[in-house]
Amino acid sequence: MQRSHINTKYDEELILLKQKILRMGEMVENNVVSAITSVMYRDPNLAQTIIDSDHQINELEVDTEEMCLRVIALRQPAGRDLRFISTAMKIITTLERMGDLATNIASRALEMIEEPRSGVCFHLPIMAEATEDLVHRSLEAFVNEDIDLALGVCRDDTYVNETYKKVIEELLKLMGEKSILIPRAMKIMFVAKYLERIADHAVHMSEMVVFMVAGKIIRHQEKTLDYLDKEFHKDPHATSAASPLKEKRV
Repeated sequence: MQRSHINTKYDEELILLKQKILRMGEMVENNVVSAITSVMYRDPNLAQTIIDSDHQINELEVDTEEMCLRVIALRQPAGRDLRFISTAMKIITTLERMGDLATNIASRALEMIEEPRSGVCFHLPIMAEATEDLVHRSLEAFVNEDIDLALGVCRDDTYVNETYKKVIEELLKLMGEKSILIPRAMKIMFVAKYLERIADHAVHMSEMVVFMVAGKIIRHQEKTLDYLDKEFHKDPHATSAASPLKEKRV
């Protein structure tokens, strides 16, 4: 935010508000990455740490929401400031939900501790890496108020969805061939679903960034490359594709 007001206290409040959101975003991103790691490497201590730390994210959400309401009541923001604060209130809710999903993944990791790491699903690590990437870029888009980066997240969600379908197809085939692996495959399905929802939340955040910066509402739209190109005059091919992982299974 490169804006200034006659009341410098107001500027300080907006800066502090953004800092709180960034802190919450860093905590959530760390928990998402750690939750995935706890599944891949069967790390019970890491999984439990994520579960135990979730209350800190919840408390920060409440604290930040209360600050948003105070700023609205005392400063009566308008224009871009109002968009920023209204977006902030939605983003912290989205981040809290992402934190809950990271906790869900960690809980599944605890259930899988006794199972071997040699694995049954090739596509889950690929999906996990792509999801981590969307989360990181959505936060970067907010930090830098970067519409291009936000739109890139919206575009690249398709890759996560396609990989999710491959995970499910792979696991269904496995369960049909080896019934003994059904319980394990079901747990991996839950993890994949949580990842898919986290990616959706990253997209939601990015849509909010577009609104915050440009005042354009793009949610509930068909976010095709043609649509985004028409709305924002961007190169529809200028998107960073998620890079595939090296071969490993869970």
